[in-house]
Amino acid sequence: MREICFKCLRPKDTCFCRFLAPFDPGVKFVFLMHPKEAKRQRTGTGRIAHAGLIDSEIIVGIDFTKNARLNELLGDPRYYPVLLYPGDDAWTAKTEGFKDEIGNRKLLAIIIDSTWFCSKKMLRFSPNITSLPKLSFSGGYESIFTFKREPKPEYISTIESCYYLIKELQSAGIVPQTDCECLMTAFKEMIKFQIQKENDRIEGKIPNTHATDFKYTRLKEMPKF
Repeated sequence: MREICFKCLRPKDTCFCRFLAPFDPGVKFVFLMHPKEAKRQRTGTGRIAHAGLIDSEIIVGIDFTKNARLNELLGDPRYYPVLLYPGDDAWTAKTEGFKDEIGNRKLLAIIIDSTWFCSKKMLRFSPNITSLPKLSFSGGYESIFTFKREPKPEYISTIESCYYLIKELQSAGIVPQTDCECLMTAFKEMIKFQIQKENDRIEGKIPNTHATDFKYTRLKEMPKF
């Protein structure tokens, strides 16, 4: 029986935690994870991000209206809670007055860890989340998660969202400077691992494991990060 890493819940022989140097980003990240995402081990980046971010938490569910732990955090006066989500009314790290709005509180960043389709359902069921101020990015980013299709190129993965948010908050002087590169290092290693496994499957070195594997027969080029 394969040993499991209790940080990311992947088998230890395919675990990416060895590429992480856990650090305190100056932000408390809370990942609201859809149950489908919680069961998926193949490409879930929320757990990898959680393993690298000290004091982060994962809460699994769909309707968070009466979730005791989330509501406890939202009501804690030590935090300034925001929902990381795009919108015309969203703050960014560069928005004038945002730093003053946070004051001496710690930023509590709520991240929906799910597909975009499922995230809309989670938000619809959870008015305690949708009522939060929104926080988005001042810059434009495209995901390097090239083997996973998203509705739009700018829809980036959970771990990329954490990385770019930390970098923008650092640039704005909202959080202290810390080295967060390990997040992207682990992410890149995961991407290369997945591409190699897909190519091995196409070449017949390992068996098909998913019902749709037969559709994919073209070898993928290994990215040069």
